[in-house]
Amino acid sequence: MPLHSDRSDRAPRILLVRLSAIGDAIHAMPIACAVRERFPRAMLAWVVEDRAAALLHGHEALDELIVLPRGWLKSPRIVWQLHRRLRNLQLDTAIDVQGLTKAAIVARLSGARRRIGFARPWGREFSPWLNNELVDTTATHVVDSNLQLLRPLGIELPEVHFRVPEPPSAGESAERIIADHDMEDGFAVFNSGAGWASKLWPGERYAAVAQHLDRRRNLPTLIVWGSPCERIEAERIAAASRGSARVAPPTTLTELAAVARRGQLFVGSDTGPLHIAAAVATPCIGLYGPWPAERHGPYGAKHIALQEMTFTGSTRGRRKASSAYMEAIGVELVCHACDRVLERRSTRTVASVGEAGTDGAAVALPRP
Repeated sequence: MPLHSDRSDRAPRILLVRLSAIGDAIHAMPIACAVRERFPRAMLAWVVEDRAAALLHGHEALDELIVLPRGWLKSPRIVWQLHRRLRNLQLDTAIDVQGLTKAAIVARLSGARRRIGFARPWGREFSPWLNNELVDTTATHVVDSNLQLLRPLGIELPEVHFRVPEPPSAGESAERIIADHDMEDGFAVFNSGAGWASKLWPGERYAAVAQHLDRRRNLPTLIVWGSPCERIEAERIAAASRGSARVAPPTTLTELAAVARRGQLFVGSDTGPLHIAAAVATPCIGLYGPWPAERHGPYGAKHIALQEMTFTGSTRGRRKASSAYMEAIGVELVCHACDRVLERRSTRTVASVGEAGTDGAAVALPRP
């Protein structure tokens, strides 16, 4: 049952629920953009947890952003406040983009008559029972899978846009960081961190790639980081690179996005910073071990995802997987992928799907 036309007496009032994490919030942004394009007069709200909220503040597709603290579900006071705020919005439709119980609870609290969510297997825990319109998604990549949730609203195969906002202060900070490191003529961005040890690529290999870019392309590298442990590793990589890489100062998520937007290339594993860089249209090299690159790789034809070994097993198993899955990706392969992306960028040509798939383990991930 498609939503009524935006030309009707009452514009639709829609809620998106994607609580976490950073990369997942990025992957849900095209839903907001597609809804806004289809229903320009709609009231569109998003409920998100605080860690990922910074990237959504000021997003042009949203009318309202509701930010929850971590652990909110354990607080009756916060749950009641959320319930009242959502009911005041008089929502028609809630879209659970997360497929977990806590997100489906938010949709239920909203009072929306239509609660759209994933059918199994992507609808997990109790979400299929709490949502009342379930969508069987068939797309390979998570971004396209998310967009299929819009089919009940009559939105089919929309153009994919992220439109990550950039506050003026973030842009100014990025320009200052670039100037302080004498990188106005161009630079690559590396992020060696990851949420799980099974996603980490050896630091000495990042250093070797930075040296390659410096020698072959005269392109210095800026290493961004998000935690004290990541900063220590970034400093080790910079030292091992012998001057080819430098460590960035602390950055907020919006500053990270602004720095990545100005870079010529981004290299990192399957983490939020990689997907932020892809969303701001910086060419990316994604390094993939136990998580499937075809589903979670940087989205778009200008990027390359590298994966040498595949893993079959549960999410829990992926988190505890051996380092061998990441270590199977060699330095030479990453250097070659960097060269291809930079050459493609300089000539302003886009590799075809066939070309991308014939070069070792390099896999371009265009939208089907």
